[in-house]
Amino acid sequence: MRIVRFASPQGMSFGVLDGDGQVAQIEGHPFGQISFTGTRFAQADVRLLSPILPSKVVCVGKNYAEHIKEMNTGDAPKQPLLFLKPSTSVIGPGDAIRIPPGSTNVHHEAELAVVIGARGARNVTPEQAPGSVFGYTIGNDVTERDMQKSDGQWTRAKGFDSFCPLGPWIETDLPGIGLDVADLEVTCDVDGERRQSGRTSQLLFDIPTLISYISQVMTLLPGDVVLTGTPSGVGPIRPGQTVTVTIQGLGTLPNTVTEAEAVSTAGGAR
Repeated sequence: MRIVRFASPQGMSFGVLDGDGQVAQIEGHPFGQISFTGTRFAQADVRLLSPILPSKVVCVGKNYAEHIKEMNTGDAPKQPLLFLKPSTSVIGPGDAIRIPPGSTNVHHEAELAVVIGARGARNVTPEQAPGSVFGYTIGNDVTERDMQKSDGQWTRAKGFDSFCPLGPWIETDLPGIGLDVADLEVTCDVDGERRQSGRTSQLLFDIPTLISYISQVMTLLPGDVVLTGTPSGVGPIRPGQTVTVTIQGLGTLPNTVTEAEAVSTAGGAR
């Protein structure tokens, strides 16, 4: 089942996207028993938004060996390396990644995103972790690389508004379409040029391990998102370009790149 969040003339709603390109509106949120309103829209007549608005996005650094090598950041971590993106960094498919004023070294990072379900996750074991998963979507852990290096910690570099594209939908049953989440192809293209290509089978820490580890630190709430790490090939993006992240079985997440508005010296944003 593909869960979408969309904007229509009636406002924002959740829905289920079927194979005929129709969006069936549902009551309330998609967790628990889904109840349809009876209203349907053609996908072309609605605007897909980020499929979920998480309370937090928990990210995992250095989770692909080849990415560690290309960044020249030392040995692989012995335990998952965690950091957070704020909810305000989340944007949806087709939305613009906004480059901060003066930044010239903003990078794309294609990632598989895990969406936590109604059960949440607190102190779960790796064996229990799959029961906390609602589904999977595509993420882009956009990063201001110069700030990441200069600050010594990653909050500013990865926390700008628009630095966490998610979408286009949440797939709730990958095994149902014959796919194993433990071995999906992850790619990123910039203006049609292939930049990243990897597989989730290359993750140093797999998804059950990540959810269990995170849940020992913080409670994962329904709708929270875990970004699982990026393969090698990260690189700069610039205004005017289009970044496209594709994950096998999940679809494609395209985003344009533009410049963020500068803050006026007189106070306030222009």
